[in-house]
Amino acid sequence: MSTALESNIRIQQENFVVTDEIEAIKKVSRNIGGITTFLGTGRELSKGESISKLNFEHYPKMAEKKLDEIRIQAIKDYGIIEMIIIHRIGEIDIGENIVLIVAAGEHRKETFKACEWAITELKRTTPIWKRETTSTGEVWVQDTP
Repeated sequence: MSTALESNIRIQQENFVVTDEIEAIKKVSRNIGGITTFLGTGRELSKGESISKLNFEHYPKMAEKKLDEIRIQAIKDYGIIEMIIIHRIGEIDIGENIVLIVAAGEHRKETFKACEWAITELKRTTPIWKRETTSTGEVWVQDTP
């Protein structure tokens, strides 16, 4: 598995280790004074339905390009030092990691804002699609809460 410093944008099937990604981003600059993370995990209920598993598909190349654009825009607009974005694809069990965003900056304020903006933008614009398996069948999720 590659480390965050080898690629700050990753779409992968394998799981990731949050603490490894935090340690990797800390090595980018000695000026980092605040790190904010968002970790999305597979939940058991959605819209009142019990979910047994999730499956994520993506548009290769286009999804990576969009994630990189989000990263670059967050660094520019919020003045952070670096950002890591990882999204898993394929089958994911309940409770497993799905997406990780790590924003590192000199202070906490810009990292919180950048992290929240990045996950909202990812869900709004990135060609990654979620299919939930429920007791009544499979459902493609259209909306982004």
